[in-house]
Amino acid sequence: MSKATITVYGIPNCDSVKKARVWLTDHGVDYVFHDFKKQGVPPAAVDLWLQHVSWDVLVNRKGTTWRKLDPALQASVVDNASARAVMLAHASVIKRPVVVQGQTVVVGVNPEAWARVIG
Repeated sequence: MSKATITVYGIPNCDSVKKARVWLTDHGVDYVFHDFKKQGVPPAAVDLWLQHVSWDVLVNRKGTTWRKLDPALQASVVDNASARAVMLAHASVIKRPVVVQGQTVVVGVNPEAWARVIG
């Protein structure tokens, strides 16, 4: 059904990721799931995300992982480069899911945007 491969990045036990996967399956959309815990965070993927989405959307500053980071490290996240470094070092700080098709990147639970992605 989809024109290009859709990749869902996240952690399998995350409720938001579960919602995305159920939604895509219910809508007959084939996708590839990339598990941060098992496969790591691909630097090239983070670079793509940062080209299309603001770093402050990608970094989940409300989550447990962020709150556990050293305050100095938190304060150092001020731009794409510093956010990239933290996301690569601490995968769980990335807001989930990240749904990608081609150059389109959707972060978080957003069925309306997912519908636009699948056309």
